[in-house]
Amino acid sequence: MCSIVPPYLLANIARNGTARQRAVAVRSLRLDGVHRSERSTVTVLAEQQAAGDGLQRSVSSAGGTESLPGRPVRTEGDAPSGDPAVDEAYDGLGATYALYLDAYGRRSVDDADLPLPATVHYGRDYDNAFWNGERMVFGDGDGELFQRFTIAVDVIGHELTHAVTEQTAGLAYQGQSGALNESVSDVFGSLVKQRALGQDAAAADWLIGAGLFTDQVQGVALRSMKAPGTAYDDDVLGRDPQPAHLRDLVETTDDNGGVHVNSGIPNHAFYLAATAIGGQAWEVTGRIWYDTLVAGDLAPTADFAAFAVATVRSAQGRFGPAEEQAVRAAWEAVGVV
Repeated sequence: MCSIVPPYLLANIARNGTARQRAVAVRSLRLDGVHRSERSTVTVLAEQQAAGDGLQRSVSSAGGTESLPGRPVRTEGDAPSGDPAVDEAYDGLGATYALYLDAYGRRSVDDADLPLPATVHYGRDYDNAFWNGERMVFGDGDGELFQRFTIAVDVIGHELTHAVTEQTAGLAYQGQSGALNESVSDVFGSLVKQRALGQDAAAADWLIGAGLFTDQVQGVALRSMKAPGTAYDDDVLGRDPQPAHLRDLVETTDDNGGVHVNSGIPNHAFYLAATAIGGQAWEVTGRIWYDTLVAGDLAPTADFAAFAVATVRSAQGRFGPAEEQAVRAAWEAVGVV
């Protein structure tokens, strides 16, 4: 199970927060562990879902419980419910589906119109959101450090992209391949947001999870693709540990070998390529990354160097020398090639 808030950030809160913040963080970590252990069973159930016909969204409410799927609130075609979390989840599922369909011709995460269900108001003050192999699940946040997790559309794009990666390149969630898995989700989560806002590469903020933090946090987002390591610096959350260059790769056994930390390196490479190429990033640079995922020649255990070579090859295959050089230069700038 891949969740948007890294375990090390919740662990920092469990060490440094107030009594309530510590209790919430510990409970959130416990729930993450529960769903991680259930992930394989849920995936089997998801694979048994019937393929749909077009976009099929459904949003349920857990009502503050830890029971899934919860009470159905809004299904495809229904009018807004008036519950911000429900309606943000519904719109975010639609924005993600639209990016993949309109930009890359992909019909839902499995390319066969798999329905996209979601559950909001999960748990009590739950500080996370995740895709469990069958549905998106959103906590409401503790209200002190985190706001509701439906508030950032790139979070929804990020989590659903884990399902796309699983269905395509199947990047193993460990070490550099795991960091690439996380980075790909950040890339397409950011593209979902940019497309929804009508932004080109120059206008985008390149932040992941902007709006999740309350005013009590000294920070702007969970991660920055433009400047990894600068997203937050807070007494409770700690300091953003992401590197932007391979020389600063974090060697660790925590978090599946640092998948959330080291994703800053390929994240920054994408940012550099997208801003060098210019225009709307989902059209060219995003297409290069998408082609790399679906090409079928990337090993599940691919490291940064292998992925870099594959993106250069994708740029050659679909575009021209200028795009190829921009991608190559971006990887060189972060020390990978």
